[in-house]
Formats: sequence, C-alpha cells, structure tokens
Amino acid sequence: MKEMKGQCVPSAQDVDLQKATESQAVMEGEAAAGQPMVVGLVGAGRLLGMGRTKAYRMAKTGQFPCPVLRIGGRYVVPLRGIQVLLGYHDRDERQERETEG
Repeated sequence: MKEMKGQCVPSAQDVDLQKATESQAVMEGEAAAGQPMVVGLVGAGRLLGMGRTKAYRMAKTGQFPCPVLRIGGRYVVPLRGIQVLLGYHDRDERQERETEG
C-alpha cells in the first residue's frame, strides 16, 4: 500500500490480488464473514465472460443469465445466482451426494 497525504491507497497489485481472492471465494462457494452476498453487475458480467456494455444491456432488457436486483440506481447480482448458473453447489449438498453414491 502507498501512503498519500495520510491516507493508505492500495496499489494496483493489491487490488488485483483482492479481486483474485474474491473471485476464488465465489467459485468455491465460500462467503467469508462480513463479505457481501452480492456482486456488482460489471463484476458478475466479467465472471461470466462479458463486458460492461453487454452486462448492462442484458440487465436492462431482463436477459442477464441469472437474477439481477436493482437497488436504487445500482444493479447487483446475488453470488448464489452466479454459483447456481456455473454449476457450483453448497459443500453440504456435495457431501450428501458423495455419501449417498
């Protein structure tokens, strides 16, 4: 972190590391305590391989591939919707299937 006029400003490397960590948590189906259960529309779109413009266009027309919430003037996507779309399941559910089969 860099210090500018008494404020700590994260470096680009710190931001990239944080984004990678958040993406990994989403993919593994883990929500750390205190972490939000929603992600911004652009972030959700990036996880699904689309850019900002396409993500907003699809959200506005109701064609985004998972649920989108409009909170005030902001679009957010529940992480659970992304996980379901990508085929990730809860660990408990996964363990039940493994013990059954």
